[in-house]
Amino acid sequence: MTLRPMRRSLPVVSALGAVFLPAFSPGEAAATPDPVAAAPSEEAEDAPFPSETGKRFEIDGALIQGGFLRGTAPEGAERLVLGDQPVEIAPDGSFFAAFDRDAPEALVLKAELEDGASLRRELAISPRKWDIERVNVDKRSGGASEAWWRKRKPEWEAIVAARAKETGADGWRQDFIWPVRGRISGRFGRQRIYQGEPGSYHSGIDIAPGAGTPFVAPADGVVVLARTGFSLEGSLIIIDHGMGLNSAFLHASKIAVEEGEAVRQGQHIGNVGSSGRATGPHLHWSLKWKDWRLDPLLLAGPMD
Repeated sequence: MTLRPMRRSLPVVSALGAVFLPAFSPGEAAATPDPVAAAPSEEAEDAPFPSETGKRFEIDGALIQGGFLRGTAPEGAERLVLGDQPVEIAPDGSFFAAFDRDAPEALVLKAELEDGASLRRELAISPRKWDIERVNVDKRSGGASEAWWRKRKPEWEAIVAARAKETGADGWRQDFIWPVRGRISGRFGRQRIYQGEPGSYHSGIDIAPGAGTPFVAPADGVVVLARTGFSLEGSLIIIDHGMGLNSAFLHASKIAVEEGEAVRQGQHIGNVGSSGRATGPHLHWSLKWKDWRLDPLLLAGPMD
């Protein structure tokens, strides 16, 4: 999850949000530890119905930038919204939501009930101190060439379409595991500031266990994309975990699953490589809920 020394070519951001210039240098030291201490789960009390059974939110999770939320909607809830993001409600009333890297310090979780009433809960989102590198050079302007975009456009569209698929997977209910263990060479949220102008932040976590190392599904899901030869991502796997939550795995040397395949937590899905725009073997793992990006460290927990 990290940005690294600049090259003279122009940075490119993929549809997955990963910054590709460059990716990983084998001798690079691990990035500054991410200050995700005890992510608080305290929040304001429900507003109306303080004494009515079922007329309140039951929630738990990491209420912090890049974090997540699991819970149960109030009884009779027909619609749920976090900030401006609709939240799907499962048949049993449970739900999953998340907080973007740059989420504000307060968000409202709102339920609209079948009797016309509504219930609001104000959530305090803890800010984080990101690893920011300030460089005294101008941020390069411009974009990719038309020829490059003609090749890239169908790849981009395939990624966007894959992430929009709803498979009914329920991996979102699970405690996520690490897809592979190894040196963390890049952390979520790291960013460069070019003479006051911010560049794109790193949207995932980079793990460098060595070329060819198998990696597994961090939670149950359905493979919605499994293809080789992408310009930036190389060999790419995307797994839908349900409820708008999905994982992407970049730069694989081998893909061991097929599109449409249901996978179980811990199942071998590929091998670590350096395909695409990568300067050394590593796995880039990113998580996205709706349009918001999560820190994989908060779902998988510290790597033992």
